[in-house]
Amino acid sequence: MRELYRIYIESYRGLTRAAWMLALVMLINRTGAMVLPFLGIYMANELGFNLAEVGVVLAFFGLGSMAGSWLGGWLTDRIGNFWVQSLSLLLSVPLFLIIPLFDTVNELSTLIFILSLIAESFRPANSVAVARFAKPENITRAFSLNRMAINLGFSIGPAVGGILATISYNWIFYGNAFGVFSAAVVFIIFFYAKKPKNSKTEQKTPTVANEIKPRSPYLDLKFHLFNICCWIYAVCFFQLLSTLPLYYQNGHGLNESQIGIILAFNGIVVVIFEMFLVHTAERRLTFASSIAIGTLLAMLSFAILPIPGGILVLFLSMFVLSISEILVLPFTSSVVVKRSHRLNQGAYMGLNSLAFSAAHVVSPFMGTRIAASWGFNSLWMITSGILLLVAFAFYFLIKRM
Repeated sequence: MRELYRIYIESYRGLTRAAWMLALVMLINRTGAMVLPFLGIYMANELGFNLAEVGVVLAFFGLGSMAGSWLGGWLTDRIGNFWVQSLSLLLSVPLFLIIPLFDTVNELSTLIFILSLIAESFRPANSVAVARFAKPENITRAFSLNRMAINLGFSIGPAVGGILATISYNWIFYGNAFGVFSAAVVFIIFFYAKKPKNSKTEQKTPTVANEIKPRSPYLDLKFHLFNICCWIYAVCFFQLLSTLPLYYQNGHGLNESQIGIILAFNGIVVVIFEMFLVHTAERRLTFASSIAIGTLLAMLSFAILPIPGGILVLFLSMFVLSISEILVLPFTSSVVVKRSHRLNQGAYMGLNSLAFSAAHVVSPFMGTRIAASWGFNSLWMITSGILLLVAFAFYFLIKRM
């Protein structure tokens, strides 16, 4: 027990103050993230949309997310990660507030596209900030800390959102707006005019940077193949935000509050285990092994959903999916950082974010249609088979990058 405690404490050492503040901003932002987990249920229950219509609106969220990921990376290399993050947060606030005013498929699809375009431009800029403010030897742990903050917020946000939804769905939109605005205030106060520690070194040696001709991310074939694997994994994983809540309600008869608790359990597991498991994986596993094992665990989490056992099976599946998330997502970010150059880090991060954003299009669109046509159990089996294949693809590709 003492050894486990020592490893757990050691996993937090060496992280900069800026890394902790970026994590705090993420925590505040994600604590207020109540809309997306309940958006499908809101459209089905309050607006009377069918499964196909729900899938269309959620797919527009993915399209906006794709555009925002590219735009955020492109802008980060030109105006800097601070301004991209600040504008993304501030411009998102009024959009969350006006969601209840739109009640048709076309109207809501348009608004959700614009909202996700602006909100998701935050992601590549934030990833660049994490890489810039972290020590080189602690990059994976800095990403893990940021993700841990995301999941802690995600464990609080849906739980609170589930309670607010039982009163009125409008409150989850107002709560999300308040969370984003609070994150913007904290971020701007701390990071305005703040520079990474190594910025002085770069200013002293500008000729070195000018002589380097970094590999273009748009011509990097292995990186594109890696992004395709990330996209496939994300298509399966993002069932968490689209078809899984619908399955909990339609397949098991759970209400919004109970669904919020299961989704919050995902965040709790990540908060408790992420830094410890990432620190251990860094010491004992390669990037390829960690990501491949995590992908196989995702396969297992969906494969056990059809097993009879009620809510206990749902919690077990969520636990395994959470461990998968821990072993995959921080290390994919580290692969991207190591593959990129400082001069085009925003573009690399943007393209990788684009892969995950593209999954937001396919995941709800295909998931809801497969579930409507052949049932949820068929969806889980198809998802498991795809994850088995992508686990092997990840392993052999990363070893060659």
